[in-house]
Amino acid sequence: MFLGVLLALAAGLMWGLVFVGPVWLPDYPAVLHTAGRYLAFGVIALPLAWFDRCELAGLRRVDWWMALKLAAIGNLLYYFCLASAIQLAGAPLPTMIIGCLPLVIAICANLRQPATGRRLPWARLAPPLVLLAAGIACVQQVEWQALRAGPGGSGQVVYGMLLATAALICWTWYPLRNADWLLAHPERRARAWATAQGLATLPLAILAYLLILLFPATVGADFALPWGPRPLAFFGLMLAIGLFASWLGTLCWNAASRRLPAALVGQLIVFETLAALLYAYLLRASWPPLLTWIGIALLLLGVSWGLRVSRAAGTVEPV
Repeated sequence: MFLGVLLALAAGLMWGLVFVGPVWLPDYPAVLHTAGRYLAFGVIALPLAWFDRCELAGLRRVDWWMALKLAAIGNLLYYFCLASAIQLAGAPLPTMIIGCLPLVIAICANLRQPATGRRLPWARLAPPLVLLAAGIACVQQVEWQALRAGPGGSGQVVYGMLLATAALICWTWYPLRNADWLLAHPERRARAWATAQGLATLPLAILAYLLILLFPATVGADFALPWGPRPLAFFGLMLAIGLFASWLGTLCWNAASRRLPAALVGQLIVFETLAALLYAYLLRASWPPLLTWIGIALLLLGVSWGLRVSRAAGTVEPV
């Protein structure tokens, strides 16, 4: 269980990097951020596939179809919606909406579990969920005030809210279906499944990049294709996010999903929100206000309570 939590923490720290790209390179459109990130992910997965070639060869057509769906919805569509939301409405609004993931995933995961087995008792799950909700509300209150004080038209805010909500739906679907596959295939290694998703992402990313080149209006007529005005910064950022946030983050999350019940893993995705907040304040070169610290404390307390509930309920699988 301890290892599972550490793996979820590592995944959250790496996934928080995805909020950095659109802020660091705001002159690059969201569709290029998405295609570049997952093109890097796919290219990184190619040499890694050699080490898992025997296991990858054992995957059936239905497994590759699932990897393709996870790549399309949980990777490309999710990140396009998130990056677009950040560029339309700024980082605070998407952080507010994506910050609801721990609650949404935990509730959906527990609803999908049978009454026996890995389902956590609702009476015991409710207190940590309330703490998570209170922590998210505190953080969101601060971010909402920053959003209202900043520039940007109301139309952009509305579009950003809709896209961030779409990203929330994609990222709720992804870990649940990913955990389903992992639990149904305990003989498969988490590393091989992460690499398989990278391989499935590569043709989609290549297609997306080709469409950008064929239809440059999607990124703006004056945008310097194919790599933009800052190619070195773009390459470096895409490789870093592709390696850490995509492949290694997926690997850690897969390993955590095998060791912990889905409802608990849903709560631990709060680490991504905390990491995104950390990186946001580092980029802002400012100190979080008191209400944010209170929210962080409530989030951590809710996760700790959820861990105790899972241990007491005996739903944690042995490592």
